[in-house]
Amino acid sequence: MNIPAPFSENQNAFFWRCFDSWFNVAEGGKRGGKNVLITMAYCSILEKHPSKIHLIAGVSTSTARLNILDCDGYGMLNFFEGRCRTGQYQNRDCLYVQTPMGEKIVLVSGGGKDRDERLIKGNTYGTAYITEANECHPNFIQEVFDRTISSPNRKVFHDLNPKYQQHWYYDILKFHEQQLLLNPSYGYNYGHFTIADNMSISDEQLREILKTYDKSTVWYARDIKGERKAAEGLVYQSFANHTEEFLIDDPAGWCSAHGKRFYRIMLGVDFGGTKSHTAFKAVGITCDWFVVVLDEEHMDSAELDPDKLNRRFCEFVRRVQAAFGRSQTRADNEESVLIRGLQSAVRREGLQTTVLNALKMQINDRIKLTTMLMAQRRLFIHRKCGHMIDAFQTAIYDPDKFEDVRLDDGTSDIDSLDAFEYAIEPYYNQLIRAVEGVHQTVK
Repeated sequence: MNIPAPFSENQNAFFWRCFDSWFNVAEGGKRGGKNVLITMAYCSILEKHPSKIHLIAGVSTSTARLNILDCDGYGMLNFFEGRCRTGQYQNRDCLYVQTPMGEKIVLVSGGGKDRDERLIKGNTYGTAYITEANECHPNFIQEVFDRTISSPNRKVFHDLNPKYQQHWYYDILKFHEQQLLLNPSYGYNYGHFTIADNMSISDEQLREILKTYDKSTVWYARDIKGERKAAEGLVYQSFANHTEEFLIDDPAGWCSAHGKRFYRIMLGVDFGGTKSHTAFKAVGITCDWFVVVLDEEHMDSAELDPDKLNRRFCEFVRRVQAAFGRSQTRADNEESVLIRGLQSAVRREGLQTTVLNALKMQINDRIKLTTMLMAQRRLFIHRKCGHMIDAFQTAIYDPDKFEDVRLDDGTSDIDSLDAFEYAIEPYYNQLIRAVEGVHQTVK
């Protein structure tokens, strides 16, 4: 079995409290060692637990497998190496584990959707470990409590990254905190962890990780400091404060001066409604994963009909093609008729772009990628792209919602943001890995 780096004093104290506590919660920033810590405690307890049937879960089964079974080489598969096998139980994925107390059956479940609690009915579980618990559905969380309550020596484990203070999950923690105050032997064990608790990260690695975050963002507060914080104010605070640092006068000259070349030219298209605009963005992605906004077109949607839209798009593609060559287009997939019109138009005109549906990933994932690119100065904008510049300067979080929601009431240029994000989404994983410093340059 692989042995993780030594626990910090904080982690070590939490680990040993797990053996005397029935409800154990590890919250905090990313890379704080929460998964490894709880997995080690969970497996140690499972080894000697009297019950036969147990449960691990996440927002999806794949999340549970990644965070608990694998866990960067320190998961259950590693802990029980040679004594476990994957299989099925009651038509559910599971892990069969041989222990001194006999064979254990550990069901693997997803819990992120409404009615996912149905997947775990019918059994009493001796132990349950839910990873990213606050991403799961409240009904699933409650069902796990109900399904373990009658078990002898029951154990429930949660790990989670922080959300905003008003998130429903924290009502659960407040209840157990109150019970602990009333009865010190209640069995509730809470631990808060940050990247500083991870003894496997060197000072140099920590410096590199911190470079990927803008300290003004909610992501820094949550991921690095482990704080429960609501998203508020400007979405791209660093860009608004230091706009000039992101602007370039000549993309081709910039590439030449910095020894870069474009690996892909991507076009993003957002179709506006009656009260919004239609936006085209041309974005270059370099071989070493820098992103440059090259060109744009911004039109009042009320003045567009399908024929005019197709003409304007073809003109835009010609302009980009003349300057940068072949491209790929990603367009808002809610407008399938308009997309087919663009596809027909570019074929008819013999233009070198392929028009495909946008992936339309979660908006907060798109925002996080953009803020990370900005933090590492991997995102630049041609100075002539005034709409793109204005969109980054003025986008704000909705002040009337606790959730991380970007305000879309016409006061900021969401159309430009969407078009830009559609353009870079296909390379999300590569760009994230590059920002984190682990991606190779494309040859």
